[in-house]
Amino acid sequence: MSDRPAPAEMQYASATHQAMTAVDGMWLFLATELLFFGGIFLIWTVYRSLHPAGFAEATGHTNLVIGSINTALLLCSSLSFTLGLSFARRGDNRMLVRLALLTVLLGLGFLGLKGVEWWQDFAAHLFPGAGFGIGGVNAGTAQIFYTLYFIATGLHGAHMIVGICLVGWIAWRARANAFSSSWYTPVEVVGLFWSFVDLIWLILYPLIYLQGRP
Repeated sequence: MSDRPAPAEMQYASATHQAMTAVDGMWLFLATELLFFGGIFLIWTVYRSLHPAGFAEATGHTNLVIGSINTALLLCSSLSFTLGLSFARRGDNRMLVRLALLTVLLGLGFLGLKGVEWWQDFAAHLFPGAGFGIGGVNAGTAQIFYTLYFIATGLHGAHMIVGICLVGWIAWRARANAFSSSWYTPVEVVGLFWSFVDLIWLILYPLIYLQGRP
């Protein structure tokens, strides 16, 4: 692809205006997503402050090893896609393809480990409801913890799947030399979404695995 900017659609004054609008639109979308996840974080914080012992006991049943490995995987995925964006700005589609595919692999690794963790949770009867695996005085509070846990990690996992598909699309487009040093807006927009998904996990990680852990 040449270094000439992509032509702007009729509703934009220029290609630069179109690119800025796309980036601003993603920021606006992420702001609404932050409000959505923020409600979950607020509920989590309130219940933990009201029932610290129950939440601490529930936290002790989470798999810290898997949670920590997944955190490392997402940090590495953010690094790989950020490097890919830097190569996209230079017009190097070949390196962008490689780094985008690496990001996809790291994301799939995260989902795979999360699936293993969920399987362990179900095997230990930690899904809220009849036969819940934590008894005693903290049983009710522990069920609240795991209700929030499955909601938050499920929603995050759904966002991960969307992000993996978007990064895979970037790799496919880069393989066709769709980007250049003067036009890489889709890479930047997808990078913002991927970074947001990683940021949400960096907030969930201490809430799930660290706070009040025995």
